[in-house]
Amino acid sequence: MTELVDKILMKEIKADSPGAAVAIVKDRSIIYKNGYGLACMDYDIPITPSTIFHVASVSKQFTAFSVAMIADQGKISLDDDIRKYLHEVPDFGKTITIRHLIHHTSGLRDQWELLMLAGWLIDDVITQEHILKLVSNQRELNFTPGDKYLYCNTGYTLLTEIVSRVSGKSFVDYTSENIFKPLCMNNTHFHDDYEMIVKNMAYSYYYDNNGILKKSILTFANVGATSLFTTVEDLAKWMDNYDKKSVGGESVINQMMQKGKLNNGEEINYAFALKIAEYRGLKTFGHDGMDAGYRTCFVCFPEQKFGIIILCNLGSLNPYNLAMQIADIYLADQLTPIEIKNNTEAQKTEEVKSDEPIIDFNEYLGDYYSDELGTVYTMIFKDNHLTIRHRRLSDKKLDYVEKDVFKGNSITKLAFTRDDKQKINGFKLNGSGRVFGLQFQKIGNV
Repeated sequence: MTELVDKILMKEIKADSPGAAVAIVKDRSIIYKNGYGLACMDYDIPITPSTIFHVASVSKQFTAFSVAMIADQGKISLDDDIRKYLHEVPDFGKTITIRHLIHHTSGLRDQWELLMLAGWLIDDVITQEHILKLVSNQRELNFTPGDKYLYCNTGYTLLTEIVSRVSGKSFVDYTSENIFKPLCMNNTHFHDDYEMIVKNMAYSYYYDNNGILKKSILTFANVGATSLFTTVEDLAKWMDNYDKKSVGGESVINQMMQKGKLNNGEEINYAFALKIAEYRGLKTFGHDGMDAGYRTCFVCFPEQKFGIIILCNLGSLNPYNLAMQIADIYLADQLTPIEIKNNTEAQKTEEVKSDEPIIDFNEYLGDYYSDELGTVYTMIFKDNHLTIRHRRLSDKKLDYVEKDVFKGNSITKLAFTRDDKQKINGFKLNGSGRVFGLQFQKIGNV
């Protein structure tokens, strides 16, 4: 079987390119581990099972676990208003609970999308304080807490602050003392210092639009939603703990598996930073992640006491697909056969008629300010299109949707607003899916 695993990985990863580390777990033990490709292209350093990766959103389950532990100790209630601990969070007129943060039902706008819209770049140093300040500037929510599920990294940054303030320790120290050391995860830490040297680290890479391989550098100095540094070997120890429950105990582990519920009673498949799902008839739990060129997958088949961990340092790799190919090998006799359906119905196409009217773009041109982002956008007319410009971002062409409404790349809706005299006085902007209703005021003409 291991030869088949190697074949799957080596089909996707060349020996002289960035690659992946893999660990396969069965009955609490690693039954296979290997590295493929290079951790550092500059010096041809190979990836091994002990190579350290930034694991992106796989980090979240450790944040949720920390919250579950202090709740189990009676130090907090999961139904507490987060403002009991986080006074800098605005009063939105609706209670956001700790439970809302865990299950992505808070209605808070996503920190990464807000930062991007404010002009931050991925290689900027982004600290915990930057994110807290951004949250404190918000005036509206995406929706009423508990009404919807919408993935939100902001919630997990705030959860680390709650853990820190309740425990009296930094989140880095809390997780080290209460999770990593007890489990002998000796190559694991939350990374809140971007200048800290980490030996045996895999750098991340991506292919640009011209097919040229480049480094993708992260300088995050925030934790909770991301920024766990670890290895496949250490994550195998963590996976084992879900079964043996030596850290946290049965009550905390059971809490980790509890799915969220919406206000209408609907159950969602997101538990405590674990996605509860099925693959070909078998129950699974886990999480995946992506930051810069890192791509990660942690998936467990609890009833089979089987799991797969894949950590990649190349943005074009898909570790979840690789993991499921491995599962197909090891669990072949237990998986439901794949049904192949032939869709013989002809694809219907409709003629799209362009009814875009003649528009006077001049009234839209000018500078617009958002106090929630603390930044200015300028509307210009460029190449026969209304275009939105930011001093740190590339220009974005806006396409007409209807009167006063446009859309563009990473902007699903931009709706201009008018005053009593029908003069343009601002716009409301929806981002790419996790930010809605950002208000901008017009502050000047071009």
